[in-house]
Amino acid sequence: MLSNSSPPLAERMRPSRLEDLIGQEHLVGASGIIRKAIATGNVPSMILWGPPGVGKTTIANIIANEVKRPFHIISAVSAGVKDVREIIEKARHTNRAILFIDEIHRFNKSQQDALLGAVEKGTITLIGATTENPSFEVNSALLSRCQVYTLRPLSEENLLSLIEQAMKKDGVLKHRAIKIKEHQALLNISGGDARKLLNLIELITESTNADIEITDTLVIEVAQKRIAIYDKSGEQHYDIISAFIKSIRGSDPNAAVYYLARMIEGGEDVKFIARRMLILASEDIGNANPTALIMATNTFQAVDVIGYPEARIILSQCAIYLASSPKSNASYAAIDKALRIVNETGDLSVPLTVRNAPTKLMKDLEYGKGYQYAHSFAGNFVDMEFLPDQIKGTKFYDPGNNSREEELRNYLKKLWGDKYGY
Repeated sequence: MLSNSSPPLAERMRPSRLEDLIGQEHLVGASGIIRKAIATGNVPSMILWGPPGVGKTTIANIIANEVKRPFHIISAVSAGVKDVREIIEKARHTNRAILFIDEIHRFNKSQQDALLGAVEKGTITLIGATTENPSFEVNSALLSRCQVYTLRPLSEENLLSLIEQAMKKDGVLKHRAIKIKEHQALLNISGGDARKLLNLIELITESTNADIEITDTLVIEVAQKRIAIYDKSGEQHYDIISAFIKSIRGSDPNAAVYYLARMIEGGEDVKFIARRMLILASEDIGNANPTALIMATNTFQAVDVIGYPEARIILSQCAIYLASSPKSNASYAAIDKALRIVNETGDLSVPLTVRNAPTKLMKDLEYGKGYQYAHSFAGNFVDMEFLPDQIKGTKFYDPGNNSREEELRNYLKKLWGDKYGY
């Protein structure tokens, strides 16, 4: 067995050369853009976007090793503006140092802004790693100064090659009598995450000093004892966020808070949780309680500034509010129906009555002729058709039987009568 001071298998197997890297051929293969950048020594600032355990940190290490530049690593989970500024100050006296920021999506706007000047002037070459879409998580000013490279999930072939490499090359495992009889459970539980795969193999091999035969049954047995309850990148991630959203939609604040606690305890990104509530506020509540969207928007902005641990209070307040709100998916259903009809009918001609007529020619062609300005009529209402002739009379919006939207239903019925079935 390993001593407590030995680095984990995943770290021992981390390659330092492009030739030893498994996967990401589109970036580091013979014609890969990162390989070409390293060859020329002209490495741009970049964002490496991809799922966990596919090589983001490894590629950053290889780049620094190949181009022989000073290399600084920080994690956005624990670092702040002060740490960034200290590294930038050191970099002013070195040769274009490389700053690697893991989980850069966890930096808020002010923390990201602190990087702008140094990246633009070339004081540092920034390499950011993120599992989240950088279009949402990295501010546009910083994003415009970086190349975004998408890393692909590792294939089954990649993962099997990684296992074989570990068995043959690791200084510890190559001296052990280890036989891998079955590998499907290793692949399923690791979920394409190379780090998790190697950690799992290490757990299994550390369980005994004797000869060992790895089977699916053994892997599952070990995994059940040691795998975390909440995995941000695995199936539990999707199961729990699904249960959280369904609990709010089902108006159960107790279940919503429970699943929220599961995510918080598991270290889930606060903005991921807040973003999902923001979507729900419109999709599942809508005009039944329009304030829900305002509440969710403010929550998204607040947790981005506050961060953990205080953000848990704001998330809880919003989750309870949304769960306790009246529900309506009328807006969601309306736009989906409208999009479906647009796809089915194509670009229908807009009625002349509601076309704009800024020129004399357009007026001569009767653009806008017959249009009735609603505010010139009693109740600010006119009984005219605005839809194209081919779909006139179509009802996209159905307010349902919700208290607030029932008021809208009654108003529409008063205006339209039975024309649209209100």
